[in-house]
Amino acid sequence: MRWTAGPRSANLEDRRGQRMGGALPKMGIGGFLLLAILSFVFKTDLFSLLGGGAATTGAPVEQGPLATTPEEEEMVKFVDFVQKDAQDVWAQTFTQQGEQYPPAGLVLFRDATQSGCGVGQSAMGPFYCPADQKVYIDLAFYQELQNRFGAPGDFAQAYVIAHEIGHHVQNVLGLSDQVREAQQRNPSQANELSVNLELQADCFAGIWARSTQQRDLLQSGDVEEALSAASAVGDDRIQSQSGGGVNPETWTHGSAQQRSTWFRRGFESGSIESCDTFQARG
Repeated sequence: MRWTAGPRSANLEDRRGQRMGGALPKMGIGGFLLLAILSFVFKTDLFSLLGGGAATTGAPVEQGPLATTPEEEEMVKFVDFVQKDAQDVWAQTFTQQGEQYPPAGLVLFRDATQSGCGVGQSAMGPFYCPADQKVYIDLAFYQELQNRFGAPGDFAQAYVIAHEIGHHVQNVLGLSDQVREAQQRNPSQANELSVNLELQADCFAGIWARSTQQRDLLQSGDVEEALSAASAVGDDRIQSQSGGGVNPETWTHGSAQQRSTWFRRGFESGSIESCDTFQARG
C-alpha cells in the first residue's frame, strides 16, 4: 500500500507505556466474544463481573517508560494513517448524504487496558467498543496475524483497522442498536445476528479499500492480502486451529468464505446499500 506518514492524529491514544495492576482474568477470544454478545443483548457489562470486578473497574494503572523499536514506531504511523484515511473516507460519505460523521478514537495498548466495555486484553484481538466509540489494538496482534493465521502484508493489517472502523460506522448509523434490539427479542438468533454484523463490517472495509484503489494507493497483491486476512480469521478456520470441531451454530464472525466474500462485495460495489448482510447471504 502506498502511504505517507503525517502528524499524529488527535484520534490516536497511545497507552503502550501503561500497565494495569491487579490480577487480570485470563480469557481467550472465544470467551470474550461470548461475553460481548451477552453484554450486547442484556445491556449489562458482564466483563465487570470477572474477578469480582477488581480487575475490570478501578484497577490501578502504572505508567512507565515506553520500550519500543523503530519498526514498531513505523507500525504506529501506519496504523494511524489507515484509521485516519478510513475515517476521512467515511466522513466524506456521510457529508454527501447530508449527515455528520463523528470520528472514532483508536487506542494502542499492550497486554491489557481499560475500555468502556470492560478490560481489553491482547488475547481478544482488536475490537471496537461502542460504549466509548474507540477501537482497541495491541500491535502484537499483527505478528500473530502473520505467524498464526498466515496472513502477512501491510494491507492485511490495514483490513483489520478498516473492519473495526466499520463497526463504528454501524454504531453511528444506528445499525448496532437495531441488532441489539433484535437480539433481545430473539436471543436464540443472537449468534446469527452477530455474524451478520461482522460480515457487514467486512463489507464496509471493502468500501474503504475500493476508495484506496480509486486514489491509486493500492499496490499489486494488496487486495489478495486483505482477502487472505478476512479468510484467516473466519470462525471455521479459528475453530479448526483450536483443535475442536467446526460448529457453525457457535459462530460470531462468519466463515472464511463469508468474510472474504463480503469484503469483496464492498470492494466491487463501493456502496453501503450492497452491504445489507441481514437480507442476503454471502
